[in-house]
Amino acid sequence: MKFPRTLFAVALLAAFPLLASAQLTGSVTLTSNYKFRGQDQDVSKARAIKPAIQGGFDYAFGESGFYVGNWNSSVDWLPRNSIESDIYGGYKFKAGSVDLDVGALTYIYPGNSNGNTTEVYGAATFGPVTAKYSHTLSKDYFAYAGPGFKGRNTGYLNLAFAQEVAPKITLKAAVGYTRFGGDIVAPNYIDYSVGGAYDFGSGLSLGAAVVGANKKDYFGPVNQSRVIVTLSKTL
Repeated sequence: MKFPRTLFAVALLAAFPLLASAQLTGSVTLTSNYKFRGQDQDVSKARAIKPAIQGGFDYAFGESGFYVGNWNSSVDWLPRNSIESDIYGGYKFKAGSVDLDVGALTYIYPGNSNGNTTEVYGAATFGPVTAKYSHTLSKDYFAYAGPGFKGRNTGYLNLAFAQEVAPKITLKAAVGYTRFGGDIVAPNYIDYSVGGAYDFGSGLSLGAAVVGANKKDYFGPVNQSRVIVTLSKTL
């Protein structure tokens, strides 16, 4: 069935005010180690310093609350793949003094689709504290279950704190909990991050944090605590 041209034109005209007021922002980051939910995303080396380059953009539709975005990073944990590319979209709104955010995100690994994972998420921010829950909709969760098995319904809860404690200095801390679902036999675990960032102005910031997770006896070196340094520039 072809999309009627008249209907397409009407939809385009209806969306034009949003497109006209859209706001595009971007960023690029260099990090000494990319950890995701407490685990190293480069398993090819045993050392603590495993640099990664990251970057992406966000496209906000004016004051409507709707947004889409893309974020990318170099990785090395899947055979024949070296890139993670995230595509997401959602809606931000307020409920009194609480900022709410709901959306969906797909993690894509172009060289090896076994790692592809889709989640829906919901977040609430009150002052310096943000609580966010992500829930897996895809059949597998980052290839944890494996071919023929399911990782759907895996959940991740994260509680984060960010507060400026001195001019240009922000203290940051977070703790997360991964609860595996489906056929995944790996143990649930807790991850953590404690550190801060210094704002040089003009979108340039330097951050450092201790990042890691428990259950090291099962996951091994990827869950070891690391001091991670990041240099970010907002474009």
